[in-house]
Amino acid sequence: MELMNPQVDFVFKRIFGTEENHDILVSFLNAVFEDAGQPLVTQVELLNPFLEKDALTDKMSVLDIKARTETGMLINIEIQVRNEQNMAHRSLYYWAKLFEEQLHQGQVYQGLHKTVTINVLSFVMMPGTEFHTTFHWREDHSAYLLTDLAEMHFIELPKLRDQTVGMERRLVRWILFLTTTTPERLEELAMSDPAVKKAVTALEFLSQDERERALYEDRQKALRDWNSSILSATEEGLEKGRKEGLEQGSFTPPNKQ
Repeated sequence: MELMNPQVDFVFKRIFGTEENHDILVSFLNAVFEDAGQPLVTQVELLNPFLEKDALTDKMSVLDIKARTETGMLINIEIQVRNEQNMAHRSLYYWAKLFEEQLHQGQVYQGLHKTVTINVLSFVMMPGTEFHTTFHWREDHSAYLLTDLAEMHFIELPKLRDQTVGMERRLVRWILFLTTTTPERLEELAMSDPAVKKAVTALEFLSQDERERALYEDRQKALRDWNSSILSATEEGLEKGRKEGLEQGSFTPPNKQ
């Protein structure tokens, strides 16, 4: 049996974004926060636990995970496979949208809660070798923190492959879960952490379920179609630019009288 790829957003959401896997999500969040030196969480409420079937075949849909912690902190988690060269803007947009949605008419700004985006990337985005980077709003020269209500995390999966790190870091264990392809390695990870073991079991059950496999294939097809359309548009643009360049290069200005 071939296991599904947990880096596909449908599978990622099925494992980390469902009520029955609440403890998996808490463990993953605490791995991220622990690695960044942030306070840990004990409870999370899923704000979008349901998955509409139409979203799987809509190549533009975002299968993210939205949650609220016991302190009211809002979190958006997204896994992104393709580098569309817009991840910083995309993350800022989803952060701003989630931050704005919490303030209702008549409420005061002091009631706003910290909002965090966590971006799990299957590509390299940042310079440097750190696979986990965290951003806040700070003054350029003094590093004074303007507010603690804004926080962004970027986890670049490929960077871990280029490093020799131990599994004592909880975030490393979760990254390895997302990137490991052999059953033997998954079994080793399962033995190292109860939450990861539950995630491995969930992945195996998903992979054996015919209905889930069909939904997975639908999502894979939608993503492939999207990638093909982007590639075709890029090639078309390049070809158009080449032709225009040739036409301009062959243009001979009229002789001056």
